Amino acid sequence: MLDHASVDTQKISPTEELRHRMRHSAAHVMADAVLQLFPEAKMGIGPPTQDGFYYDFEVSRPFTPEDLESIQKLMLESIARSSAFQREELSREDAKARFADQPYKLEIIDGIPDAETLSIYRHGDFIDLCQGPHLESTGQIPAIKLLHVAGAYWRGDEHRPMLQRIYGTAFESQEMLEDHLERLEEAEKRDHRVLGRQLGLFSIHEEIGPGLVVWHPKGGVIRSKLEDYWRDLHFRHGYSIVYSPHIGKAQLWQTSGHLDFYRESMYAPVIVDEQEYYLKPMNCPFHIMIYRSNQHSYRELPLRIAELGTVYRYERSGVLHGLMRVRGFTQDDAHIFCLPEQVEDEIGGVLDLTFELLEAFGFSEYSISLSTRPEKYVGEPEMWEHATESLRKALVDRGLDYDIDDGGGAFYGPKIDIKIKDALGRDWQCTTVQFDFNLPERFDLTYQDSEGGRSRPYMVHRAILGSLERFLGILIEHYAGAFPLWLAPVQAVVIPIADRHLDYAQSVRQQLQDQGFRVEVDSRGERMNLKIRNAQLQKIPYMLVVGDAEIEQGAAAVRLREGTNLGPLPMAEVVQRMKDGLAG
Repeated sequence: MLDHASVDTQKISPTEELRHRMRHSAAHVMADAVLQLFPEAKMGIGPPTQDGFYYDFEVSRPFTPEDLESIQKLMLESIARSSAFQREELSREDAKARFADQPYKLEIIDGIPDAETLSIYRHGDFIDLCQGPHLESTGQIPAIKLLHVAGAYWRGDEHRPMLQRIYGTAFESQEMLEDHLERLEEAEKRDHRVLGRQLGLFSIHEEIGPGLVVWHPKGGVIRSKLEDYWRDLHFRHGYSIVYSPHIGKAQLWQTSGHLDFYRESMYAPVIVDEQEYYLKPMNCPFHIMIYRSNQHSYRELPLRIAELGTVYRYERSGVLHGLMRVRGFTQDDAHIFCLPEQVEDEIGGVLDLTFELLEAFGFSEYSISLSTRPEKYVGEPEMWEHATESLRKALVDRGLDYDIDDGGGAFYGPKIDIKIKDALGRDWQCTTVQFDFNLPERFDLTYQDSEGGRSRPYMVHRAILGSLERFLGILIEHYAGAFPLWLAPVQAVVIPIADRHLDYAQSVRQQLQDQGFRVEVDSRGERMNLKIRNAQLQKIPYMLVVGDAEIEQGAAAVRLREGTNLGPLPMAEVVQRMKDGLAG
């Protein structure tokens, strides 16, 4: 428990557990320093995170960069003193007395079940409500760095007070810390929100609504190429592509269970012909209705239904983040209806398709987890065992390493989750392969079995890229905006040296367009070097400079976006080089 918020340290490795303790300890050291400088500060919570730690405070004025320097200086002094962390248990009354001037701590105390033990941790004169765990002393924190300040609503609720969150990080050595800071600097350069604006890919407007993305022409090219490849791949793997409405009657969502279990993430209904309709938060019920449109024989299964389906989910404004967290997004959704004996092959087919798709976008490193039956579940234990074993065997047969998340499955079925690793070594959750024993029961799905009776099909949910918006955000950061040739919005720009070279520049553009390439001519009355610099900033793969010599030779002087100058090449060679770039 972190400041009396639940955490399961049994599911992390010994190295991660030590880092978890170190960062949690660093958060306490930071809170101590803040209270020394701002005695009136009200403390929120201060947990460790995957990359560091944070602590939330209510103070009379915003923290400044100079404040962070002063806080960090006091932290280093505390670390040098090597004060011991000491845990004490105390009654609810004593805890309230200790934190009488800390309203957020009092709220936390009130929310802790009566049967749960309350504890505090102290080091030096500082005391915090916390269950731990911590290091033995502040001196065991080797290297720290405070990073930045951001606003954060208390308990993530925009109706509650806005606190100031100080972010920091801690590592086992100064060298590891410096490596991390370099990665952060590189990540900042790759921020998809900045690059999206710089490259003219997308925008989000308050007038339209937070979390709702508008794709610009260049972003539209990337997205359409991604979607075209996705569809072609799915056709090759035996999927049927479908389309479904953006809204559905309340009765549909009542049957699926979304109104009972998911209503808080759904938008308010609209009234049509005196009936309630809801924007869809998921595509599953529509695919189920497609299945139910006909009677099915065991001979027809498996049935693989796929859709690039746009869904709408309410997200609090405080968690919206560029393309990574939005309110309207398109899922690469698919549902497989199959016989029990087909499950293993179907899961294997999903994995094969997954790796083919992800590797096409430059991802080849993965981490995989298999989540098993939780305490509360639907369906028969035999079905769970069969489904879980099918997932496991599909992974083993492909020689894939995976971790077991024991009891981590959803109540309606076990699942496989796949995280991809990007160019900076960051993990991103994308692919989920999920069994569902709930919806086939709710919608009474059946097929005619080999004995002429009615049996229940197995249903597998499957999303590989997840949200297209989020995946494209990942791609922008993975490539730092320098997309491979086949995805680049503009694949080449022709740069005439002077106005008299414009006609030839247009003929070069036409030659390449006739070969299917996306090409522009920079006809502005600017200097050539400025045009080249602009093309590099726009991450355009090829810059084709043309002047008198190139016109005479039927050539173009080729420059690549990373700075390589190939010099004049005949147009036939330019075309072939670009075709080879598409293949590679």
